Amino acid sequence: MLQTIYDWFWWDRLWLPYDLSWADLEDRDGRVYAKARDLYVTIPCAFALMLIRYVFERTVATFFAYLLGIREKVRLKVKPNATLEQSFTLSSKHPKQSEIERLARKSNLTPRQVERWFRRRRNQARPSVLKKFREACWRFTFYLVAFVAGMAVIVDKPWFYDLRETWKGFPIQTMLPSQYWYYMIELGFYWSLLFTVASDVKRKDFKEQIVHHVATIILISFSWCTNYIRAGTLVMAVHDASDYFLESAKMFNYAGWKTTCNCLFVLFAIVFFITRLIIFPFWIIHCTVIYPLELYPAFFGYYFFNGILVILQLLHIFWAALILRMALKFMTGNIVEDERSDRDETDESDEEERAKNGPLSNGYTTLNSHHHKED
Repeated sequence: MLQTIYDWFWWDRLWLPYDLSWADLEDRDGRVYAKARDLYVTIPCAFALMLIRYVFERTVATFFAYLLGIREKVRLKVKPNATLEQSFTLSSKHPKQSEIERLARKSNLTPRQVERWFRRRRNQARPSVLKKFREACWRFTFYLVAFVAGMAVIVDKPWFYDLRETWKGFPIQTMLPSQYWYYMIELGFYWSLLFTVASDVKRKDFKEQIVHHVATIILISFSWCTNYIRAGTLVMAVHDASDYFLESAKMFNYAGWKTTCNCLFVLFAIVFFITRLIIFPFWIIHCTVIYPLELYPAFFGYYFFNGILVILQLLHIFWAALILRMALKFMTGNIVEDERSDRDETDESDEEERAKNGPLSNGYTTLNSHHHKED
């Protein structure tokens, strides 16, 4: 049964034009083709990138954070309470008033104390500014290096200037060593993002990020196996073109450099709209939808590849809407913040205690004096 499923999955008619078979993509006459087994390399590559990231964040990123004045902020911790912790973990992080009163009776606390406990517990669960800066610094570094490397891989190729060259002789197109490493490292990076998604900073578009990572992994893997490498390198370069601007804007936002952050955000928005809403749909998707039909009839692989591209384009439109909301805030004089992020909640009861009794001290020292800053 497994052999039948395997044979059906790799059926030539699904993934290749009607007059070709997998035998046509076997190495011969000095030509080297992409192979599905090459993708196994991306898993150890992902773990290698995770190790590099771990070292990078605790050395290089931390060094730059301290240069920019970012310090770890220790938040007020809640007193252990099994009843409230169980409700926080299993029920709701934002309990309704009736639930607060029930928990207050059950734990022998006042409703005000329960509200304060939940408020502090939510703040305690949120990532620190230093953690956010380290993550943004790592992604900025990777996206910038990936974009420069990607451009070096494709800028001297004829299909970079004439998209019809993307399909010349397809799929009998030999693989270049530079394309191999570009693919393996990019795919390894997206695997690493998927592996660390539970520990990374969570934002409001968490589900969309998961869809994006999975769609990107499927797209890169599929384009590799079916020798859509030329189109794949173009897609990856377009996606890397704007991301490092966004990550650098976040870094300066965490450091409190608002003017620099806003300027970088404007650059990011311009590049994002040009690459994701103009070049990607009207050049790249047009290239993958129209030009192949000049060479062969449509087949399942053709529809599958373009279907994944359309999913990515829908995600681009979703994020473009968020960017527009932030741009409107910027134009009206408000501080630009990442619409996807949460912010720390002010502990109003603590403020009242400070007013009555002076600074609140319960054994924790604040290591930085500036307020928590958002993406």
